[in-house]
Amino acid sequence: MSLRATARIAADAGGGLPLLVSDGPLALRRTRAPEPYTRVTVVGAMSAPLGGDRLAIETAVRPGARLLVDAAAATLALPGRSAEPAAYDVRIDVADDGVLRWLPEQVVSVEGSHLRMRTTVELAPTARLVLREEQVLGRHGEPPGTLATRLTVRRAGRPLLDQELSFGPGAPGGWDGGAVLGGHRATGQLLVVDPAFADKPVETRLLGEHAVIAPLAGPAALVTAVAPDALVLRRLLDTALAALAPF
Repeated sequence: MSLRATARIAADAGGGLPLLVSDGPLALRRTRAPEPYTRVTVVGAMSAPLGGDRLAIETAVRPGARLLVDAAAATLALPGRSAEPAAYDVRIDVADDGVLRWLPEQVVSVEGSHLRMRTTVELAPTARLVLREEQVLGRHGEPPGTLATRLTVRRAGRPLLDQELSFGPGAPGGWDGGAVLGGHRATGQLLVVDPAFADKPVETRLLGEHAVIAPLAGPAALVTAVAPDALVLRRLLDTALAALAPF
């Protein structure tokens, strides 16, 4: 039987968490964090998402709040009894002077799985954001399942980024070719939105052999990387994070 679950987070200035609601496999735990952040860790309470599951996390960062959301382990997209694809939606709203660091672990696309992920972010004009996404295509020695992801970010009601990626069986041709992954099995992106970039945008530059830092048309920077495995990918994105997001 397919699963339906929606977890909810709301963070206030001063460290309050007026809303912290777990649901199904999405167990939320308040964990220790360096000041001035409040930290919530997503703990997988059961195997999910399976085929046909519908999971979601809704997060509201209220004015002046600083929130760090991470995860205890990678998310494994697994085949299930249903032939329907699984869906995992992340919906984020960051108010003025709010700061969110959204740093989950990798999504691993297991052979035979089919997952559609959608992340939608609404940012106020003075909000700041760090958002990391990492996709690992197959466990060690296996081909990937089908994975489709879309990241949509709006700032002050205007589009900042709308990016869609598809990998694995059924994805448009060429996803594993030299112009996309080039045979690599880990890919990811790091988005940093900071009003300070309006006066001093980042410069486009390479980060190693297979990663690039580029400014967006707005106070933001996007890092895109491919790597042979999850460990190398994380090192690339951590290097970029340290350079781009001192907050």
